[in-house]
Amino acid sequence: MIIRSSVPGARAGAIEGRDVIRFDRNTFRSLDDAISREWLETNGLGGFAGSTLVGANTRRYHGLLMAATKPPVGRTLLLSKLEETLVIGEQRYELSTNEYSGAVHPRGFDFLVDFRLTPFPVFGFEVNGVRLEKCVFMLHGENTTVISYAMSSTKQQAIRLELCPLIAFRDYHALTHENNSLDPTVATGQGLVSFCPYAGLPRLFLAHNAAEAEKTGYWYRNFFYRVEQERGLDANEDLFNPLVLRYRPDVGERAIVIASTEAHEATEEEKYRQAEIRRRQQIRQAPPIEDDFVQDLAVAADQFLVKRDGGATVIAGYPWFADWGRDTMIALPGLTLFTGKADIAKQILQTFAKYEDRGMLPNRFPDQGEAAEYNSVDAALWFFEAVRAYGAKTGDREFLRALYPVLAGMIEWHVRGTRYGIRMLDNGLLNAGEAGVQLTWMDAKIGDWVVTPRSGHPVEVQALWHNALRIMEEMAERFGDEAARKSYSDRADLVSGSFNRLFWNEAGGCLYDVIHDGSADDSIRPNQIFAVSLPYSMLAPDRARKVVQVVERELLTPYGLRTLNPLNPAYKPRYQGTPYERDSAYHQGTVWPWLLGPFVTAYIKVNGGGAEARRRGEQMLNGLKEQMSRGCVGQLSEIYDGSEPQRPRGCFAQAWSVAEVLRMLCDDVYRIKAGKPDGGF
Repeated sequence: MIIRSSVPGARAGAIEGRDVIRFDRNTFRSLDDAISREWLETNGLGGFAGSTLVGANTRRYHGLLMAATKPPVGRTLLLSKLEETLVIGEQRYELSTNEYSGAVHPRGFDFLVDFRLTPFPVFGFEVNGVRLEKCVFMLHGENTTVISYAMSSTKQQAIRLELCPLIAFRDYHALTHENNSLDPTVATGQGLVSFCPYAGLPRLFLAHNAAEAEKTGYWYRNFFYRVEQERGLDANEDLFNPLVLRYRPDVGERAIVIASTEAHEATEEEKYRQAEIRRRQQIRQAPPIEDDFVQDLAVAADQFLVKRDGGATVIAGYPWFADWGRDTMIALPGLTLFTGKADIAKQILQTFAKYEDRGMLPNRFPDQGEAAEYNSVDAALWFFEAVRAYGAKTGDREFLRALYPVLAGMIEWHVRGTRYGIRMLDNGLLNAGEAGVQLTWMDAKIGDWVVTPRSGHPVEVQALWHNALRIMEEMAERFGDEAARKSYSDRADLVSGSFNRLFWNEAGGCLYDVIHDGSADDSIRPNQIFAVSLPYSMLAPDRARKVVQVVERELLTPYGLRTLNPLNPAYKPRYQGTPYERDSAYHQGTVWPWLLGPFVTAYIKVNGGGAEARRRGEQMLNGLKEQMSRGCVGQLSEIYDGSEPQRPRGCFAQAWSVAEVLRMLCDDVYRIKAGKPDGGF
């Protein structure tokens, strides 16, 4: 990726034949700046590794091996980090960085001179004439992280490297504290050590090429995680060190650790590294256009695609989300259809079709394998749009024909009624809502308080409902089901007439957000943009144009759309503080990058789709282009503060943030389309 000159401390570098993210030593002169940037590795199972550029963990979710023990969930932090010491002659240099309450020790970031993605994290240290490069990557399809160190030196004296693994063995939401239940036993063999300190958890294997493995058995106490404190949560942890690995590598030889739930050999490191480089180069080359930002997004998109039940699904966000039905369906086109992964899109649709129940799709799958939750009104409606996008891109008539009965059944459930009062009324509109239940994407809930309940007729639900009916009308026509075609057409016409009569806010020149019991909520929120952006719109061109203008004026920021306009008394400028304070602000002004996708789609549509509209749409993404070199490097965050300085918040890597920007760039800015010009099949 080419780093723009506006990013302090970063420059472009060519590694393995392409431009990459690269930060020079200036970045590491400020600990606060460097520690705010993170890196992420994933394994296609739901497991991951990640930390800050300086190696200091600032979250309970940071670590070198977060294994998905029940893919894509059951995530367990096994290996938190490696304490690294370089020994030159008799002089010891500690390369790690840790925060404790009121102190930073050691200060290994003082020796950091660069960081780059090539295509995975590489950290460069320079110490008294010795250069050490640390490389970290995960194996695709395994709970395995490979860490290696390569050295070059102008010195003649002996050089050694010592690594002290620090283990946690806990649920990824929890924290570890010193305890007497831990079993310190270390099983040792030639080039392999392993331990399982608590019954019922996986055994952790460390394959290595160290000259010596010495058992220790020490607790490292009171690590401080600054981001957890910012989130109003417990922020201290103890970690256990079972042994130390000592290496005496020759110049050019790699010191290796392969941390895994399976036994490996250190000699496999080169094979694994080259295989991952090839796999990731293919990902970058897959998009249908040679554009740096598009290719960066394609690389980011791959990290969210994971396995479930022998099929595929989407991790909604790292580090704490699993797979959510709504997020998966919204993200599916961008993550798969423009990245050469239509086969995975098909697997995802098949996976969720298996879980269809009473016309609904699961809103989420709990972490520990309990029954799926069906508390979403829009996940099922987004499923129709994902199917349409798949069909338009692939022309897979056979698969569409197989899904047609499932989709038809889902429509009928919505017509006659399903959970939580979700049903079509006589005016054609879709009603949804019960007290104490959050059903739309604005789903924050604190105890029994639903922060944005939106019961009744939410505006985007009506847009999605109409879109689904038009999709079914076209499918019925294609498959020769004339009676059904007419039924879908009549219902869609009824929805359109009622929607335009009830939802248009003449005074505001836009759409109401919710109609409920005859009253209209005139809050200016981004939900109305879907009435313009979806392929089948109910709005006349003049009304569609006015909606876009209001949303642009009131809600557009460099990083996405605000969820509420700042003049509203309920507007919250910051997403920060305790869980209560954060949930209260989640959809009350907080900016969501994923909404830039539908907004730019709508903007280009109402402005004729010409070159100038597309150029302006692309310009709206400049803020997010810059953000891929901040926060989590190479990714886009879940949310940003509503008001300046608009810090990134929430998950540091969010599927629909990446997916909707990628979809919109390919679909609308670069016009890489398939199917009908109007967005149909």
